[in-house]
Amino acid sequence: MRTPSRRALLGAGIAVAGSGLLPAGATRASGSVRTGTHDTTPAHHTTRRLDKNGMDVSHGPGDDTPSGYVTPDGPEVAEAERKRGSGPVRSAALTAAETELDLGGHTVRTWAYDGRLPGREIRVTAGDRLTLTLANHLPQSTTLHWHGLAVRNDMDGVPGLTQRSLRAGAAFDYHFAITEPGTHWVHPHSGTQLDRGLYAPLIVDDPKEPLSYDREWIVMIDDWVDGVDGSEPDAVLAELSGGRVRGGMGHDDTNMGGDGGKTGAAGTANGPSRMLTGARSRLLGGDAGDVDHPFHLINGRSTKDPETFRARRGDRIRIRFINAGADTAYRVALGGHRMTVTHTDGWPVEHTETDALLLGMAERYDVLVTAGDGVFPLTALAEGKKRSALAVLRTGDGEAPGESARPRELRGEVLTADRLRAAESVRLSSRQPDRTLEMTATGTMRKWDWAINSQPYTASQRYPVEAGERVRIRFRNHTRMWHPMHLHGHTFALPDDGPRKDTLSLLPGRSLNVDFDADNPGLWMVHCHNVYHSESGMMTVVGYRKK
Repeated sequence: MRTPSRRALLGAGIAVAGSGLLPAGATRASGSVRTGTHDTTPAHHTTRRLDKNGMDVSHGPGDDTPSGYVTPDGPEVAEAERKRGSGPVRSAALTAAETELDLGGHTVRTWAYDGRLPGREIRVTAGDRLTLTLANHLPQSTTLHWHGLAVRNDMDGVPGLTQRSLRAGAAFDYHFAITEPGTHWVHPHSGTQLDRGLYAPLIVDDPKEPLSYDREWIVMIDDWVDGVDGSEPDAVLAELSGGRVRGGMGHDDTNMGGDGGKTGAAGTANGPSRMLTGARSRLLGGDAGDVDHPFHLINGRSTKDPETFRARRGDRIRIRFINAGADTAYRVALGGHRMTVTHTDGWPVEHTETDALLLGMAERYDVLVTAGDGVFPLTALAEGKKRSALAVLRTGDGEAPGESARPRELRGEVLTADRLRAAESVRLSSRQPDRTLEMTATGTMRKWDWAINSQPYTASQRYPVEAGERVRIRFRNHTRMWHPMHLHGHTFALPDDGPRKDTLSLLPGRSLNVDFDADNPGLWMVHCHNVYHSESGMMTVVGYRKK
């Protein structure tokens, strides 16, 4: 994905659409309706009962959903959105459809936004309002999730929780204010769709950008299986789970339309076996992943035909790394260069130099590099899986690096989030938590029973919080796998003035406390961002209580 200079980028942006937002219930002629999952009439009184982990196990009348919670389209959500202010309205559109993609020497039939991989960059400025129309031309339902953004709850894109699924042939208008700058991305939250080509970068520029640089690149890294020798993600999930999960949970009662069939020792009904064994990583605490993805891509290109970024010697370059993978962490290095980390998950950190980065699924890192003279490999090594993705930095003449280029920096200093400290301007205020939620990752590969606190996901789950609280989540990992845990609608702080993030890597046998301020009312998912773990049940919900 080639990007021009920072000056050109800041002068471009998405075209202004007008001065007002769409009505709260606006849809296209398709008849799709934005709604919460529960009745918005006043809640009946129910005595609240919490289990030992802090989950609400009280029930409302006539159903299994606890009552007394803010609904995604409730007045509390509207008021929080009003307080975010009113700025210029920027418009964009995405069409999700089946398409044919050239991955660089290998053509696949898959799903993507507007026939591109990654999808077209969405770029706005903090303080703007965004309106984006998603048209669904897929053979099954879908939604759009704004990963890393603190959006209004009814725009978060979780089917069966914050909106209805957008059925095939329908369109939906997402609209919300954006208050914080950063590197983010968009993707579906329906079944295993993330492991196709449905993702795109979303960059929120800082109107008071403190960094100085000559060029900017967006680098989206992805593990790829869809359309290779008949494989597709639903069938991979069915194989991994021994047929217990087909097509993903879908979060709601919508038929996800997956065509994963019966599985056996020879593989799935849709291709060869994609089950990975023996992938080990010290950095990930042992088992590195479940899926043998045949390709690893940078900006949609394989190692056979990598993207080339061109610069001049001495150029100062900002690189925005995004791990869009489904099951793979990446160790990333630029041959012949040290990197200075400036942001993680969109939030500034104290600048820290390193040879290489470790990115779990859905994590983002911004770095600065000063370009040397020559031709250099930008390698994303699939951590513990031996394969890699590749791009090229070229500032002069010379032979391009080969497909298997492994710069020495990959064996040097590798930075993980726990080494970073938040920039002073974005640190949480010193405060004791008002509430602690206990969330333990549970499950095994053998039983394929991934869950949080041994409770597989249902939309009725609620870990209660109240607006204004400082909330601590105590994450524990009682499995033998690592899990990239993601919180919707908020950012949390790692301990000891650690960085602000929305996704963290939780290693086997470890525990970690993270704190966030309850300042965005609604129903918000917490889940593992390994799509094959989340779609088998490793998801739950934090819910704001009505006052």
